[in-house]
Amino acid sequence: MGAGGSESRLKSWQLLGRAGDKARQWRERFELTPTQALGRKGEDVAHRYLRSRGLNVVARRFRLEDGSGEIDLIARDRNILVFVEVKTRRTDSYGAPERAVGAEKERKLVRAARSYVLRAGADWSQVRFDVISVVLAKPPVVTHFEDAFFPGRAL
Repeated sequence: MGAGGSESRLKSWQLLGRAGDKARQWRERFELTPTQALGRKGEDVAHRYLRSRGLNVVARRFRLEDGSGEIDLIARDRNILVFVEVKTRRTDSYGAPERAVGAEKERKLVRAARSYVLRAGADWSQVRFDVISVVLAKPPVVTHFEDAFFPGRAL
């Protein structure tokens, strides 16, 4: 089988993933607030974006047990563990989504990431914090800020 066969399988998986996202999003309309549903839709877009860039998403919506911190997506970029904060807006009329990640949010992300790293037995010097901004235009506009902030440095 040539390259066309594997490309066709990839497109089939992408379509299946989108169909699954749509079905879950439809169900969540009744379970979540509109703001939560918007955030989940942005996370779905960011997840597909990361996978298309060769990252392996290993976890979604990781939360600390006490509820004091959450990480939207956790991915592997070769030997780097990437903690991703996703910010989503319907439009950018009121400013870019990534502007909503301030110092307090960064502290909560770091606290949750430290917990994940301890549980996973990973190396803290090999982590990175990214922010993905999603504007749900047609098609969605995705902006990826690699190494957006970092209290120590993975090189």
